[in-house]
Amino acid sequence: MARRTLGPGGVEVTELSFGAAGLGNLYAPIGDEEAAGAIDAAWDAGIRYFDTAPHYGIGLSERRVGQALRARPRETYTLSTKAGRLLEAVERPEGDDLAHGFAVPATHRRVWDFSADGVRRSLEASLTRLGLDRVDIVYLHDPDDHAEQAFREGYPALERLRSEGVVGAIGAGMNQTRMLTRFVRDTDVDAVLCAGRYTLLDQSALAGLLPAARERGKAVVIGGVFNSGLLADPRPGATYDYTTAPRALVDRALQFKAMAERHGTTLRAAALAFPLAHPAVATVLVGARSPHEVRDTAAQFVSAVPAGFWKEARAEGLLPAGAPVPGEDPA
Repeated sequence: MARRTLGPGGVEVTELSFGAAGLGNLYAPIGDEEAAGAIDAAWDAGIRYFDTAPHYGIGLSERRVGQALRARPRETYTLSTKAGRLLEAVERPEGDDLAHGFAVPATHRRVWDFSADGVRRSLEASLTRLGLDRVDIVYLHDPDDHAEQAFREGYPALERLRSEGVVGAIGAGMNQTRMLTRFVRDTDVDAVLCAGRYTLLDQSALAGLLPAARERGKAVVIGGVFNSGLLADPRPGATYDYTTAPRALVDRALQFKAMAERHGTTLRAAALAFPLAHPAVATVLVGARSPHEVRDTAAQFVSAVPAGFWKEARAEGLLPAGAPVPGEDPA
């Protein structure tokens, strides 16, 4: 699988990467064996970039990712985690963590902390859960309501970790573009992780983030290419950005699906292919929770989408003229 580089440090990522939120029992539990099988399937498909976070299953995702990768040569893969939420043990655990989306016992509580000390403590705890001596990339995770501390304390802490050689690349990961654009323009991050804002249904990253990243030579990791489900299986009741999709968006997704079928491809293949056509995008990060999901995603990713699909999508007004599509010169 082709690789691209994040930043001057030479951290490499495969064009398709593995998002491990599902391994933290996102919405529903999975077993350790299935979680390990998902990572094995990703490895067999050529995926060598894996992303996790303390938030995912209050540490469960990191433990499972570390267990699955530990026996593999460390120099053969790239691993990222995130900082911004410290996990504090609860004295008397009660109930589950489904209020945060994860089907795990509520053994810990999340404490927002984008201070320099919080960033270092978060990374140290992540390494313990992973059972590894290093990660390659650390992102500030969802600093939406903590901008001042994130820019004043969290980002400089990441910069020091990079200069000390503790990590190879640094950045921020969010579901919005405005603050990510600020990170790209006002700091020396290597990459930003943008979830859900550059897809077949939402190209808002075109307004500022992607042009700024290209201008400054920064990489963008695109997550949420299926917009949390709607572009994987468009139907009434499907989810879009973690809530029930509005009817107008369902209709738009169904229009894309019908168009894909007319051109002999699938909506999933088109959704995976679209972001990588932009020169600022380094990789598409896709979450999976089973070997079957990984194998299907990998097969769709390498499936060619005919040029006629993209031409019709523009002609029908489903994609803006300014959005690069596979097979054309983005210049």
